[in-house]
Amino acid sequence: MAKPLISSTLFSFPKLLLWSLPLLFILIYTYLFSGLDTKLSTLISFISSAEKALNATAPIRHGASFTPDFILRVTEEPFTQSCITKQDVILINGTSPGPELRLKEGNIYWIRVFNGLENKNLTMHWHGLSMAVSPFSDGTPGASQWPIPSNHYFDYELEIEIGHAGTYFYHSHIGFQAVTAAGPLIVEDSGTPPYEYDDERIIALADVFEKMDKEIEDGLIGNPFQWSGETANILVNGLGQLHGSSASPGCELASISVEPDKTYRFRFIGGTALSFVTLAFQDHEEMTLIEADGNYVQPVNVSYLQIGSGQRFSVLFKTKPRSALEKTQFFMQVETRDRPTLTRSYAILDYKLPSSKRVPLLIVPRLALPSGDPPLTLPPTTLGWLDQTLLSLFPDPDFPPTSTVTRRITIRTHQIITNNSITWEQDSLPWIETFPTEPYLVSLYKNNSLLFPSVSRAHENEGIDPITRVFPAAIGEVIEIIIQNTGSDVGSIDVHPFHAHGAHYYDLGSGNGTYNPVENEEKIKGLQLAKRDTTMLYKYSEKTVPGIDMGWRAWRLRVTEPGVWMIHCHILQHMVMGMQTVWVMGNEDEIMKVPYEHIVGYLEFGGSVNGNETHDPHVVHFKGNDL
Repeated sequence: MAKPLISSTLFSFPKLLLWSLPLLFILIYTYLFSGLDTKLSTLISFISSAEKALNATAPIRHGASFTPDFILRVTEEPFTQSCITKQDVILINGTSPGPELRLKEGNIYWIRVFNGLENKNLTMHWHGLSMAVSPFSDGTPGASQWPIPSNHYFDYELEIEIGHAGTYFYHSHIGFQAVTAAGPLIVEDSGTPPYEYDDERIIALADVFEKMDKEIEDGLIGNPFQWSGETANILVNGLGQLHGSSASPGCELASISVEPDKTYRFRFIGGTALSFVTLAFQDHEEMTLIEADGNYVQPVNVSYLQIGSGQRFSVLFKTKPRSALEKTQFFMQVETRDRPTLTRSYAILDYKLPSSKRVPLLIVPRLALPSGDPPLTLPPTTLGWLDQTLLSLFPDPDFPPTSTVTRRITIRTHQIITNNSITWEQDSLPWIETFPTEPYLVSLYKNNSLLFPSVSRAHENEGIDPITRVFPAAIGEVIEIIIQNTGSDVGSIDVHPFHAHGAHYYDLGSGNGTYNPVENEEKIKGLQLAKRDTTMLYKYSEKTVPGIDMGWRAWRLRVTEPGVWMIHCHILQHMVMGMQTVWVMGNEDEIMKVPYEHIVGYLEFGGSVNGNETHDPHVVHFKGNDL
């Protein structure tokens, strides 16, 4: 049986009283100046409103009468990708990538995630979506949620607000699992999209490695340190073929099927674990970029894309008319950038020609991997690619000008190499899955020997509270977050795609050296910058002096969404090695809005919010009990 939940008004009375103060004043006024009938009816109304406020977030049993909108079953099975067969690959509903989820703006969805992994924990993160309404649904172990135990399931609540149509994806947020445990998530417009196109295609990128996931993770945190190795290949929609191999099931190029003379929306998802890539299409030099990280932007003409882990872009892609086709198959070429070795992979842009009585269906042999020079010469890394160029299609009247900035917080990233181990630190502190010992949000609710993060202590320590090791921010603040790249202990430099959970930020751009706010303000003056959630911290040389500033990325954020959020490099290896930060936005009342007794099932590992074969979960509907 599920653990029974307390339903006493005693423990929640102070908060209930606070919520009900306006009604209480009305009650007193009515009692003093009204007749008996009015007094009784007002009292009944007051009690009813108070009871409704209390019960709005009371846990609901998700039993036989509850049907989730989507079900994701995560298992570990033998699987072949890009000619590499492994015995234990983490899959979602038996595939990698997992199934496409399509949601629509303005709706609430419930997604049930089964952890079918033996002796392994699991979470699911909805990359790019804010979980401000459902604080335990962000899927970040150690920050906002206990992981799902083996052979249990967890029901995630997703509210998709109007204005969030775009391209997203979901993935596990534990260890190295997201290398295969990921899938596309598309939010459709509630009305007519602002751009016209005939159809759309998803192009999801991923890495595949020769080593097993456990071997990679153990090597990254072990002593002596063992690197994962470079990516063996870049997958497109889960498919790829190693050079020198013969095409076969599990060892073949992905096909992107199109028809002549149509406009497609190509949705690119940077689901790679490590690779920062450049890609383009053979004999198709024109694309129009219309979306970045779930935000519509003013159209930008591009001939190639640069995509880091966690980034998403949509482009309008115009296919050739049939009369202009001298062939029906073209390569999409993908290459890694800023790695010790270059990895090159391909997919096929495949024109499907409709048949007719006069023109029978043309059977074309499938393209084989190029054996000589690559069909395209792709450019090297473009530093600051599209910085201050991606402008919002729907300008925000509440865009915070420089004059409203209350704090500028610099996060200095640095690689520590000592005693045969390597870690990544931010402001001299790493953040790994063994710290803290329980999720911050859980500790805040339990007041479990964890002081509430202090903005005043953070002011004195360059933005971080040294006691709680988090970055606190107050609701209503306008902050600038500067991510500063530095030379490692041996002077090496890396690139980092930095991702923010919670609300999206305005990306102010990037540059070499140290951030200069006065100079950068001149570049962005008068621009309606697009909001983003993942942008690149570049490297400007291969070697430098250890510890010296060598490149920055700047964001501006009006703090509006209370919660416990992560900001981290999205390279999985770097995350495992400590390149993560935690932010607590809001005060106690703003973050802990639900009565304690309603969320006790979330506060222990394996608590009653998790279901399994023997018991149903008891779940809070943070948008209100609608069952």
